[in-house]
Amino acid sequence: MVTREVLIFGRFERFWHWAQMVLILVLMFTGFGLHGFHGLLDFETAVTLHTYAAFALLVLWAFSVFWLFTTETWRHFLPTGVGLWKVLRFYSYGIFQGERHPYRKAFWRKHNPLQALAYLMLKIVLFPLIWVTGIAYMVYFLWRDLPHASAWLEGIALVHTGAAFAILVFALIHVYMLTTGHSFREHVRPMLTGFDKVELTPEEVAYLEKDQPAMIR
Repeated sequence: MVTREVLIFGRFERFWHWAQMVLILVLMFTGFGLHGFHGLLDFETAVTLHTYAAFALLVLWAFSVFWLFTTETWRHFLPTGVGLWKVLRFYSYGIFQGERHPYRKAFWRKHNPLQALAYLMLKIVLFPLIWVTGIAYMVYFLWRDLPHASAWLEGIALVHTGAAFAILVFALIHVYMLTTGHSFREHVRPMLTGFDKVELTPEEVAYLEKDQPAMIR
């Protein structure tokens, strides 16, 4: 195995990442305003910005799902038990002892087992929960005459808020993880340039240098 810098985050993936980050921050900020955590926006403005950001994020997610399946990038998010315990042990104990991270990023799998599991749960549980409850809340006028509609609306709002706080916790952990191991700059750089250090087999190096020279340094 040899370590080389490889383009593992394409242009769309980087755009998706940063655009999603900005939109989630807008949704968090306006959402906190709607719940009375701050008074920096009036209610009407907060609702308008929250709605526009939500629709923009839905469009982005639709394109990202299409991209994941057409490029087969979804394979990177498949969870695996191989090496999961080692990664869990590292983050709960080894990292505080100065141990080396047990996972080595590969060309065919850029996320470690814990990352893959966390991202998968985010994409198939929290994100769908957010937009299903959000849409149900926005179209309340269509089902408000149903029996116990107000009680259902209250439950939907609670689930929506709970999912939002869960995403906030994920985001905070994500930022915290950027401060561990390598420098913050080294962690962020791949999502800016697309290139990261990856362990490759001689066959992978030969393939990239011959057929995809722009993807390897």
